[in-house]
Amino acid sequence: QVELVESGGGLVQAGGSLRLSCAVSGSSSSVYAVRWYHRAPGKQREEVASVGTSGSTDYADSVKGRFTISRDNAKNTVYLQMDSLKPEDTGTYYCNAVRFINTRKLDYWGQGTQVTVSS
Repeated sequence: QVELVESGGGLVQAGGSLRLSCAVSGSSSSVYAVRWYHRAPGKQREEVASVGTSGSTDYADSVKGRFTISRDNAKNTVYLQMDSLKPEDTGTYYCNAVRFINTRKLDYWGQGTQVTVSS
């Protein structure tokens, strides 16, 4: 059974930094594309960053230049470095791992970690 566990959230002042971690167990993280999602209070969840199995990355416009996603396959962990945080970055952050085996989609989610950015 594949499990994802996020950590690293907390309370930070605007302009500060946090590093979120998504630890993968039950399988090698290297075979999964991993995405971080943000759900702001009262809003729908949105994707903020992704990293493919090749290491290619992509970011939402709202976080480009401020957030960096990376993966350490040896540690089975994916990170989200969050710099220059803004109050609108407040919310719950979830990691998601996806893999396709032929046409079968394997899709796993973590429980989320809370980030609060004070102004």
